[in-house]
Amino acid sequence: MPVDSLKDALPAYAKDVKLNLGSLVTTSSLTEQQLWGTLLACAVATRSQRVIAEIASEAADTLSAEAFTAAKGAASIMAMNNVYYRSMHLIGDETYATMPAKLRMTIIGNPGVEKVDFELWSLAVSAIGGCGRCLESHEQVLRQAGMPREQIQEAVRIAAVVNAVAATLEAEAALAAV
Repeated sequence: MPVDSLKDALPAYAKDVKLNLGSLVTTSSLTEQQLWGTLLACAVATRSQRVIAEIASEAADTLSAEAFTAAKGAASIMAMNNVYYRSMHLIGDETYATMPAKLRMTIIGNPGVEKVDFELWSLAVSAIGGCGRCLESHEQVLRQAGMPREQIQEAVRIAAVVNAVAATLEAEAALAAV
């Protein structure tokens, strides 16, 4: 199991991350598609080749081809949107909020999977990207669709843990080369 491989690769000082990764995968209240789509989108968002490969391997066994592509699409579009909307917010001039973005975002309207799943993946990627505006926007859409706060929180926990796994493994790889 590739997630087990990631857990086994974590050093002793990252025991909490290891335990959190295991519990997220085994005790999720999300649907299988929501869980594995969130894991995959977050893995892509970390840019860690190892984390992407390991999680993608396991996600491919669970997700349909359409869901697999949509999860990657969520990571891709949010890589753009997180930079754009975070920057517009951080500039501090509200005039920018009234200006059209002039960026293509058609995948958000037609992601190839249930909109709520794509929104959840986008929210999780936005947590990694650190875009408050995107987090607020996706959370509102999810709440309006009836998703409980506990499941939204779970997606953010997944983002946090996958990001920590990637950061730890990337750091260990770099330190091993020293």
